[in-house]
Amino acid sequence: MALTEDDVRRLADELWDAERRSAPVTPISDRHPGADIDDAYRIQLEGIRIRTAAGDVVRGHKVGLTARVMQQQFGVNRPDFGHLLGSMFHPEGEPLPVGSLIAPRVEPELAFVLHTPLEGPGVTVADVLAATAFVLPALEIIDSRIQDWRIGIVDTVADNASSAKVVLGGTRTPLTGLDPRLIGVVLRRNGEIVETGASGAVLGNPAQAVAWLANTIAGHGGVLRAGDLIMPGTCTRAVDMQPGDTVRADFEHLGHVGVSFSAAAEGVAA
Repeated sequence: MALTEDDVRRLADELWDAERRSAPVTPISDRHPGADIDDAYRIQLEGIRIRTAAGDVVRGHKVGLTARVMQQQFGVNRPDFGHLLGSMFHPEGEPLPVGSLIAPRVEPELAFVLHTPLEGPGVTVADVLAATAFVLPALEIIDSRIQDWRIGIVDTVADNASSAKVVLGGTRTPLTGLDPRLIGVVLRRNGEIVETGASGAVLGNPAQAVAWLANTIAGHGGVLRAGDLIMPGTCTRAVDMQPGDTVRADFEHLGHVGVSFSAAAEGVAA
């Protein structure tokens, strides 16, 4: 590993400060070309420790870069994971202030809610299906504290997999009789279709992404807990959003979820 413990703490503090000030930083990979993905997860975990010490709480995890279109969009070749904190969840019916975000993009996803834990290694798709209480239509708003989205895998992992906000739809659907590989998605921005996809684009099966997460996070001392919400990744490209935009995702068999974006800034610490 190329980074010292002091480096890890300094970079985690830098990213948290960038998030609070809505002021991006230069890519970590440019400044620390020897840093590897293990270093990046050390930074991410330190950042989560900082946030939970300040009163936030982990409510689940996300898997990113699972679809080929997303890997091509961001120039990486492997999935990653991040943490979902309580402060990230935004109610569907309320406009989402984007003034505190930097360069937000939206992704439609099939969110899994667990009723039993998943602890790797060795977790399979069958284990994920058995452990899932229900699924929800969801939107993930990603953002980058790295300037101009100039990210490699080290940058996005260190930046908590570019996580920002999550909006959940209100329809709970059990997986009984539902094939999670065969769910079509239509994403509209201001009423116009901007992306379409199918859930099978997420590692062939979004449940496979959840299994990947359970097995991968075990290597970092983690476990997926009962009650956790898991975002397995998008099956479409991420779509840029501007103040005043409204986005809606329609999921076959699952209903829809939408959110509008206002120009007002949230109250964030300076």
